[in-house]
Amino acid sequence: MVLSLDRKDGIVNSGATSPGIGGSKEPSGDKNATRNRPRTYPYFHYLPYKVEDEAQRQRNLAEIIGHLYVAVEGGDFSPGALHWTREIRNWLGLKFDPTKEQRIRLVKLYYELALAPGVDVTAAERFSNMFMVLTKRKHYLRPGVDLTLDWKPLFRELKAFVLPSEAGMVHTTNVKRNIRPLTKLCTFAQLYFEPNVIPVMLQEILPRFNTSFTEEAFVVAGLLNLLFPTAPPPPGNDSLLPQYYLPALFHLWSLMNRSRVFDTTFLDLFSRLARDSLVSPNVPFSDCGIYTQEQTSLIFTAILRMLDIPVGQATSPYSGSVDLSAGLAILIERDQKKHPTAHHIARWIVMSLSPACMDSTTSILTKLEGLIQAVETFFHPSNSGGWTKTLHQLVYYLADFFVMRWNREKSGEMEMPEERKLNERLKRRFVLCLKEVVFMGIYSKSGTAMNFALSTLQSLAYLEPELILPGVLQRVYPSMQGLVEVHRTTSSLRALQVLSRIMVRTKGFRCHVTTMLGLALPGIDANDLEKTLYTLSYIQSVCYSIPLYDLTDGRDDISGSMLASQWISSEVERMEQDGSNVEINYQDGLDDKDEELILRSSTSTFAEFVSAFLGKVFTLLENLPDAARVRSGSPEENVINTLPATFTPLLAALSPELYNMALNKVADFVSNHVIHQARDAMAFICSALCKVNPTTALKRLVPVMIQSIRTEIDENGAASTRNTGSDVLPRDRALVWSISMLSMCVVHVGDAVMEHKVPLFDIADYMQHKCKGIPTVHVSNYVHHLLLNLTGTYTIDYSLYEKHVYARGVGPSDWGMIPDPQSLKIAWHVPKREEIEFAVELFERQGANAVRQLTALTDGTSHVKRIGTGKEWSDEVSRNLVLLRLLLSGVSVLFDADVASKAVNASGDHDGDVDMPLVNGHTPQDHDVETSPTSIEEAEENETKPTYKYPAGYVLTNTDPLYIALHELRQKSGEILHTVHEFLVQKQQDDVACFGPLYTAYRSWFIDVGIERSAHVLDRVTRLLTADIHPYKISGLRKEYPRPLLLRRANVYHLQRLRHNSYPRPKTELTKTLLLDLAHSSVSPYAEVRRNAQSAGEAALKAIIGARSLVIPPLLKALEEGVARSDFALIKGGMYSLIFSSLSRTIARDWRFAPRVIKAYISASTADKTSVQKLCTTATPVVMDLGRPLERMVILDQDIVRAISPPENVDERIEKVRAKVLKKRANVDSKMAALSDDLVDLAKISHWKKASRTAAVVLSLGLRFESIASERLIDLLVKGAVESHPGLRGLYGGALVALFSLIDTRAYSQHEYENYITDNPYHPAKINIQTKQDDPNWTNEYLANFAHPEADYYVDHEHPGWLVWEKTMTAYKANLKTDTKYDKVEQKALAQIGKILDREWFSNLFDYFKQEPRDTGSDRFRITNAMLLYFAFTLLLQKSTAATFSDIKEETARIYGDGTDKHQHRAAAEIVAALLSSAAEVPLEVRTDVWNYAFPMVQKIFADGLTPENSSYWISCLHMVLHGKDPRRSWPIVDSLASFRLDMSSNAAFKESSKIQLLCQCVNDLGWHFQLEKPIMDDFLTHIDHPYKGVREAMGGTLAVLYRTRYHESYKDVETFIDSQRKSSSIGVAPYQPTDDFSKTIQDVFGRLEQWRQEREPGQQTPSSYTSGGKTVLLWLDSALSSYECTELLRFFPNVFMEQLLHMMDVKEDQELQGLAYHVFRHLPNIPHRFGEDTELIESLIRIGTKSSLWHQRLRVLINMQVIYFRRLFLLPREQQQNLFECVASMLEDAQLEVRLGASSTLSGMIRCSPAEMRTSMIEDLNGKFTKMLVDSPLLKKPKGKLSAPSTRASTPTPEQSKLVLTRHAAVLGLGALVQAFPYSSPPPSWIPGVLTTLANKANNDPGMVGKSVKSILSDFKKTRQDTWQMDLKAFTQEQAEDLDGVLWRSYFV
Repeated sequence: MVLSLDRKDGIVNSGATSPGIGGSKEPSGDKNATRNRPRTYPYFHYLPYKVEDEAQRQRNLAEIIGHLYVAVEGGDFSPGALHWTREIRNWLGLKFDPTKEQRIRLVKLYYELALAPGVDVTAAERFSNMFMVLTKRKHYLRPGVDLTLDWKPLFRELKAFVLPSEAGMVHTTNVKRNIRPLTKLCTFAQLYFEPNVIPVMLQEILPRFNTSFTEEAFVVAGLLNLLFPTAPPPPGNDSLLPQYYLPALFHLWSLMNRSRVFDTTFLDLFSRLARDSLVSPNVPFSDCGIYTQEQTSLIFTAILRMLDIPVGQATSPYSGSVDLSAGLAILIERDQKKHPTAHHIARWIVMSLSPACMDSTTSILTKLEGLIQAVETFFHPSNSGGWTKTLHQLVYYLADFFVMRWNREKSGEMEMPEERKLNERLKRRFVLCLKEVVFMGIYSKSGTAMNFALSTLQSLAYLEPELILPGVLQRVYPSMQGLVEVHRTTSSLRALQVLSRIMVRTKGFRCHVTTMLGLALPGIDANDLEKTLYTLSYIQSVCYSIPLYDLTDGRDDISGSMLASQWISSEVERMEQDGSNVEINYQDGLDDKDEELILRSSTSTFAEFVSAFLGKVFTLLENLPDAARVRSGSPEENVINTLPATFTPLLAALSPELYNMALNKVADFVSNHVIHQARDAMAFICSALCKVNPTTALKRLVPVMIQSIRTEIDENGAASTRNTGSDVLPRDRALVWSISMLSMCVVHVGDAVMEHKVPLFDIADYMQHKCKGIPTVHVSNYVHHLLLNLTGTYTIDYSLYEKHVYARGVGPSDWGMIPDPQSLKIAWHVPKREEIEFAVELFERQGANAVRQLTALTDGTSHVKRIGTGKEWSDEVSRNLVLLRLLLSGVSVLFDADVASKAVNASGDHDGDVDMPLVNGHTPQDHDVETSPTSIEEAEENETKPTYKYPAGYVLTNTDPLYIALHELRQKSGEILHTVHEFLVQKQQDDVACFGPLYTAYRSWFIDVGIERSAHVLDRVTRLLTADIHPYKISGLRKEYPRPLLLRRANVYHLQRLRHNSYPRPKTELTKTLLLDLAHSSVSPYAEVRRNAQSAGEAALKAIIGARSLVIPPLLKALEEGVARSDFALIKGGMYSLIFSSLSRTIARDWRFAPRVIKAYISASTADKTSVQKLCTTATPVVMDLGRPLERMVILDQDIVRAISPPENVDERIEKVRAKVLKKRANVDSKMAALSDDLVDLAKISHWKKASRTAAVVLSLGLRFESIASERLIDLLVKGAVESHPGLRGLYGGALVALFSLIDTRAYSQHEYENYITDNPYHPAKINIQTKQDDPNWTNEYLANFAHPEADYYVDHEHPGWLVWEKTMTAYKANLKTDTKYDKVEQKALAQIGKILDREWFSNLFDYFKQEPRDTGSDRFRITNAMLLYFAFTLLLQKSTAATFSDIKEETARIYGDGTDKHQHRAAAEIVAALLSSAAEVPLEVRTDVWNYAFPMVQKIFADGLTPENSSYWISCLHMVLHGKDPRRSWPIVDSLASFRLDMSSNAAFKESSKIQLLCQCVNDLGWHFQLEKPIMDDFLTHIDHPYKGVREAMGGTLAVLYRTRYHESYKDVETFIDSQRKSSSIGVAPYQPTDDFSKTIQDVFGRLEQWRQEREPGQQTPSSYTSGGKTVLLWLDSALSSYECTELLRFFPNVFMEQLLHMMDVKEDQELQGLAYHVFRHLPNIPHRFGEDTELIESLIRIGTKSSLWHQRLRVLINMQVIYFRRLFLLPREQQQNLFECVASMLEDAQLEVRLGASSTLSGMIRCSPAEMRTSMIEDLNGKFTKMLVDSPLLKKPKGKLSAPSTRASTPTPEQSKLVLTRHAAVLGLGALVQAFPYSSPPPSWIPGVLTTLANKANNDPGMVGKSVKSILSDFKKTRQDTWQMDLKAFTQEQAEDLDGVLWRSYFV
């Protein structure tokens, strides 16, 4: 601990998600410290009521932790520990902080629980979630200082997935857990692993690395990435520094070339290392961060590969076949969506930057600039493809990380050595580097790319406003003035929106804001709703930042807006003049006083703006189309939702004069118009007006609305009759319009409504009395709103500034002011007494009325009768139900949960089925997780768990008459709801229209207590707030939001407290009745009624304690009845209610009900209706889950658990809990066993469909570790495996395999459950062999043993010794004398199985194997069949079955028959594979018998029996026998395959090739253990010119595999490995160096090819040794080059391969050879080289390009030149780049036209991707060179005066003429290449106009190809610049433009 105290802290993960580690310096000793960094926002301080004190919170927490301790100690994990975990989560959700000490203990506890062996899967996932919540922010606990964790438990769990245990058997039925939560856990836990564990971790993980079985290499890389500690080591231990082990990591990386997975994995790891080492002074740091030059160049080369940029005709740098072999390692890859590669790359770059980069030419920053310049053109909107998203994402993350680092360093949150901190110069250069590409990105065609680009723009402007804003304005002005395409206008609006905050704060630029607002107004347009949306968002963001006050008021020195408009005009003109290189420096170029005057002057136009804006909005609303459906996500709807979001800040920012103007305009509009489809939008606007200034607005609006309502009702007869359908009648529209306005005016406006109390009360009464039809819903809604307004506690403060700012007068300094979250003064509305009285009066009047009417309607005394269709009656009922529901939820805040449950019956019968509320503020998708019920058996029914409530501003006391009246009326409402339900069920069962509102009212009655839960208030408010603060979030800063948004956070917090208090409450008689009503209707015959009742029921269950065990019995009874009567409605209702709701979890724990549910489900599965069938299929997994065994045993570290034990003694409580858990388990077990037996009997006699459902359930019920399985079940499974129905047979067969493997696992665990869950198997044959690490010949001896059949022990694993040797290695005894020891239980089961396995059983099974499969897809070797037989044979060879080995021999012979049919072969292959596999573990003599029988049969088939139809079966059979096993186990087969030699006299091509394929499979499976390769290779190499294609293909592949598996490294131990890498170079030893033998072989093979080439006659059509041999070699090379060992061939590229490949491409007679050669040739530039390894390759490319006599060859090397240049941009030394350029430039003068054109496009591609400084010098040189060429070789003029002879059109040009044309063409193409290298840069670089003019003047009129090339260059130039032509034209001078006239832009008519 002492060691790590003075360690500085690491940095964060992703800027977007987590703040960095607090830099607080307090020592870890302070036990009561809660946080390393104080809260930004004082939540408790801002509430309008007194809150609990800290002591109270801590007491509650201590109590919760005490309960948690008791539950964990007592073994009650689910529900107990989970319940208390949820309580802690709720407690944290209220922003309470545990002390650091408590947090550390809890973190350790949850880490332990999440990984504890034996914990139930779902519980473990919840525990790991809790662990993540507790460590979510790095500043809670600083890694290494406050907390360190042990990596071993996590490794143990991961190992079970990716390194299946060496015992060989993974237990199939009880897969222990899910991998995703584990990998997620790693992300959080990895920070807390100490660097000191690195050596141990490498010791443990590295030895498994090998490429012989490639999967393990991927697994090692994945594990290192997940677990490797990246925190900086303590000073003084150099062997823990990253620099020490990085070379070894680079070496591992280079062992797996051409793999995208490896690239991603290592970049992820390196970037985290960079992040964590940055802050540590004892980690060496340079201009490349902690990396060296060489490492950095390699990583940048990898980054270029990963960006997927297409180059010329290159293929992908990755090879799919390499990543395909990752196998299980896919499980531990990081999720690409959450951790995109761009994120790793950006993190690596930004975390390696420091001021050291500024003066170095090889720094990371220089390379970043090179990278961005190389791919610049790929950002352009016209050049989009698969790379677009990644590139923009990369730039986004670069800017985001930089901003985060900048802010954290400034605030001192990231402490680091001074010399590493970012500085102004570095920041400026960084912004300049990304600026251009971001400006291209904001116009991207892809939405995602555009979003990334805009966010990046915001980050860059935040860093350097002076650099970014001028460019933005220069682009935005023309597009806002409508001079360019529409899509540029929307991009500009969005750019303005993200930059508004920064513009408002930046001197000079803020003067443009008002003009921009004005220019944005035309964007509000009903014909383009998308643009409208962006315009509104822009206006909203400006209004959050500036006050709309006219600052010229009372100033004599400014008259109106003259000054500002003149200034703006001059600025805009200047921007037009200077184009996009405009530089504006207001900091120095504009005097502060002048700037302020301009700003003040610009604000005088606000009045016009507001007036125009309202006009635009009104026009928009008048022209809005009818919204199609509510919540359809249509554009109209989006606009309507955005309007209130814009209006609230806009109105709040207005000065009083402007506000009054706006109020009058809106009031006039509302009273004179009725626009039905804009009703909601207009109501929102009224609401915004009233919220901002309630008193004034209500005075102006309420009387108008009330008057208009009365007029409509009295004079126009509105709402006088009912109406059908859901549309409002035209007659009623004006009324509904006015009601909507009024109801939105009175909500959330505070006590200002009290002034209008009487009229508001009266109009409510009046409307209820008069209205019918649809308007009544709006009336009820109005009452609901009024009640919400009167009773709620909420903020009523929307202003931008505190009161004192307005008092002193708003000035320019207040623009963009940032409020301090610590010192806000918030205005709240807290209900006063008279408001509550008014509310209760309203509630009573309206409520009593509704109850009275409903009573009358149901007892027949009402004037509305149920006659005829009864529609009128239904209307009345629904209307009153709706009113009742809205009244209840309107005053929900006044209901007290305690009273709501006071009427408990005396017997105290409340079920303890405690139901927890949702966790606060969690997103809806968490809810299903968080609200899991905790059902408890009978014993637990009588206890309710304590709940913790906190003050939330409740205003009444329980003796208050108002309080009593409210609760009485609530009781009455409940009763009337029951009455209505009874009546409808009896009399109007089909009246669906009434049931809907009835059950929605039920729902509100249950859940709206204390907070209006039915409206999801909290979720809604939280979502809106999140959306609004999103634009203001800046990485590394906290809560820098506008004041109104900070205030809303307080409101959300108040709601969180209310929500926290809405705990479930105990049952009363009334709640029971109502719950049973819902249960009754959940199985109604009408689907609509069922759905409504089920959703209300689901909500009610969460609100009432013990509701679940109350409703399950009636639902179950209904389901059983439905099954018995085949009543489909009942079945569906019952299944949905019981299985697809939260009840299923209760049932799973409560075995009073589970057996009945399972039986009912099985019976239902035979129902004769497709919908029920479908339902049953979906339900299967849920029902199978019911049978999951309970936890038997959980192994925990006692110390960690004890750490949270409470001070008092709780042993007695623990014992009680433990006893209860044990009793419950025993009870459940006995019921499960009984049920299992019943179901087995049922399965035997049922129809196959029912039987298959039954079997699925039985499996999860019947197999248990203790008892294995009942006799009946074993009987069913063994006999079922030969069942005649194929589906059932498969199911039982699979189950039988599970049963066998359970018996084996149990025996390997030595019959102990503890060994089983800790994965501690005992394998009788397993031994550990001492290795002779120190003997240099040890590896060779070890390998030599594999070449002989004799062995003392077998080595089945491929990793020992491949990379490094360990002290011991795992091996298996060769002759196993003692067999696995079985105990009585296992023996009994095996004996029972053995009895059934007689000859007839095997005979039947074999017959089924031979059947023709139903579909071609399953016509393959079926591993499941072989596994089943493997176990059966193992039993048979132990002589424990009724059948004998001779029976099997006879049956196999019978099945194989004459071997003519492929089905016979498939069955035989499966039988042989199983037989040989099972013989591996038996005594020697038995094994010999088996091999003596099987081998001759196999040998015969391999020799003569293979056909194209059956060879795949036998290859799979071979794979099963050999894979992952020692070759000596199957020596006869290996030996016979290895002794194969080609028979050149044979003409049976297939026979030969299939044998080679078998051999290839054998080598592939045995890897480097295959040691019989020499003679085979010699044989193949001698005959590479084999005449048959099939044989050649097989040979080529096999040669590649043979050479691939020869490689191994075999260092003596991990230390030596790391050490030798470090000593070799910073990137480790180069792997795959060719041996002398290999080099000799290659030289020899190519020598023979060259000889054969010479012998072949040109034009020979028939195959020759050259063409045949060439193809074999090419197939071999293709396989080798697309694999990870491709670098082995590097040194042969230049002199051996290149020219031969080019020759082969010239053999026109053999297209296959040509194609193959071209394919391999294109591989060459994709093979990764190290620094300096490609010199010869480039020289040979240049040699061929300039010297080769064949133009095809010259053309083809161009392809590779460009690719090599691009791929190796960061590795090629400058002189080689220069040589390549010179070579390509000289090839422009090639005699062959195709070569010249190719060279031109290659040259432009190379220039395009070169770094800027190099690009500039190259362009200068080349431009000069080509211009000179053109000028120095003018066209020959015809002599004057001489009449030309009549043309014969056949004149041959003279050599001089040809040479001249050639030179001119070369010059034209060269200049063209320069121009085309910059297709998108706008405006074009300054030298381009000159080049174009030269071309137009000097060569445009040339005849033939020269003139043609000029014209195409000029026309392409214009074509790519259509978008920006106006701008680009400005780059040309007057004369240049005239010269180009008529060439570049011809008249259309010419």
